Amino acid sequence: MTGPRNPRKNKTSISKKGTAPAGGETPTEFRLQKFLASAGLGSRRQCEELIRTGRVTVDGLPVENPGINVNPLKQVVEYDGERLKPERLKYFVLNKPKGVLCTNHDPAGRTRVIDLFAKERVRLFPVGRLDEDSEGLLIVTNDGDLANQLAHPRYRIYRTYRVQVAGFPTNEKLQQLRDGIFFREGKFQVISAKFAGKQGKSAYLEIVLGQGHNREIRRLFARIGHKVMSLQRIAFGPIRLGKQKVGQYRELTRNELEELRSILERNKKTPPKGPRSGGSGNSSPKRGSKGAPKGRRKPEGSGRKPEMAGSEEATPQKKRIRRPNNSPTVGASGGKSGGRPSGGKSRSGYGSSKPAAGKKKTKTYDFH
Repeated sequence: MTGPRNPRKNKTSISKKGTAPAGGETPTEFRLQKFLASAGLGSRRQCEELIRTGRVTVDGLPVENPGINVNPLKQVVEYDGERLKPERLKYFVLNKPKGVLCTNHDPAGRTRVIDLFAKERVRLFPVGRLDEDSEGLLIVTNDGDLANQLAHPRYRIYRTYRVQVAGFPTNEKLQQLRDGIFFREGKFQVISAKFAGKQGKSAYLEIVLGQGHNREIRRLFARIGHKVMSLQRIAFGPIRLGKQKVGQYRELTRNELEELRSILERNKKTPPKGPRSGGSGNSSPKRGSKGAPKGRRKPEGSGRKPEMAGSEEATPQKKRIRRPNNSPTVGASGGKSGGRPSGGKSRSGYGSSKPAAGKKKTKTYDFH
């Protein structure tokens, strides 16, 4: 009996980590923990724990390795004897109300974002977070790969907020936000900050962030002495909130999803240009970020190090060694005609006033 050319292909993917089953290059293949998460059993980390308990089987065989590949169309994946199927990927835009939490687990039993999607009957999670006191646009999906890309600063998906603050920040204070302020987690910095109106003794501003830290906007304005009274996210990349009512959600259109993916693909290939860490290639350039500042000369040649701008030794002169073909006329005092005064010394102490002997060529060393 003749067996297959490659005996590994006759085994299921549970035999070795990362070994694909027959036809393993089809797009319907998943890592096991990812497939379980897409089937609604929990997060990937939770699914890894479920796999290690031995309650998951592939083609009737128990599996304890979460990193194997499975093809749900050609293999039977079961959890406690029930066959699992991948869920259809869904993408929603929610206008999150105040008082609703972005976490998927709250011991206090408060209202969560996923509670607003109870009729969808799929496992969903929000992309990023809006704190309990904030409202506005929130993308909710079951596509973990897309969610990770949207939340990662490497892909530079900007978030736009409409913020109401007490008082009227000066241009100097707004510039502090653009330049960045250091906190325990690192440097917090806005892409742009501009006035959008006023009401009584408060001002409305439009703030654009390149990445989101915990309560970043509130902490930035507290540092410059202005309390945030209300905060609403009005855009996430190309996705706009528009006139969507608070508490309502809708599915992303095909055009919105394609535009979002095209931006992710473009920013993945284009490295950030700004000075900001993990920052924003689409942002307007900051002062001094374009080329070298005035006063700094680009070194000529690969062997020289760049000099410090503004230093007295910014452009040190090279050591000069003169070896003239024809010896100049030497005066009685030993000084060259047109050179240093007789009896003088060079700055380094070389080239004393002793006369040259015979027709030996003179060498002048000038160190700076």
